[in-house]
Amino acid sequence: MLIGYGNNMNNPSRFQFAFRILHMTDRKRTPLSSRKKPQQARSADLVQAILEAAIQVLAQEGAQRFTTTRVAERAGVSVGSIYQYFPNKASILFRLQSDEWQQTTRMLRDTLEDTTRPPFERLRRLVHAFVKSECDEAPIRVALDDAAPLYRDAPEAAEVRAASDGTIARFLREALPGVAKPRRDLAARLLKSTLSNVGKDFSESPRTDKEIAAWSDAMADMFCAWLASLTPRR
Repeated sequence: MLIGYGNNMNNPSRFQFAFRILHMTDRKRTPLSSRKKPQQARSADLVQAILEAAIQVLAQEGAQRFTTTRVAERAGVSVGSIYQYFPNKASILFRLQSDEWQQTTRMLRDTLEDTTRPPFERLRRLVHAFVKSECDEAPIRVALDDAAPLYRDAPEAAEVRAASDGTIARFLREALPGVAKPRRDLAARLLKSTLSNVGKDFSESPRTDKEIAAWSDAMADMFCAWLASLTPRR
């Protein structure tokens, strides 16, 4: 899944949409919005080809050597075709990161708002999905981390942050009945921070499926036991 996803505010992850939202400042920023939206299937296919080429260039060349010229060559289109939709290389990289955030936001929402399952089962499923994705997408995530200075000040990140925070807040209201809001807010921050940073650190080395499952189970056990301890005893 190409989406974004530690609490290091200057290091957004591929699968860290909600958990690695960039730190916001007031500094002047590079334009990041797409110049126009594709209206026809042919235009949509062109944009998709550009983005797929961008992923390949980013993975092979890294953020420092990432250019619109290299993306155009890989996509088999002119640089002018790219500039129809993206004003600069930062806007392409931000689009990749934004797509990741949005995908992860949907994953978070679909998992935590699945009321057919008990709250702690949902949390366990989230932990397993997140850790697996961090490991699967580690190479691209590292490259996007390196590219973060190009778009770390983007206000577009605030919208993604609000969506993810809202999902987690609703989940914790259900999972922690009777717990006061300040404690739930603290739980949300610690949950996101721990999951993000542990996932990032764990995925920096190649991992087997067995290792991923073992770490995910251990972290899920920790989260569930901790959250259960916050619930007032009757």
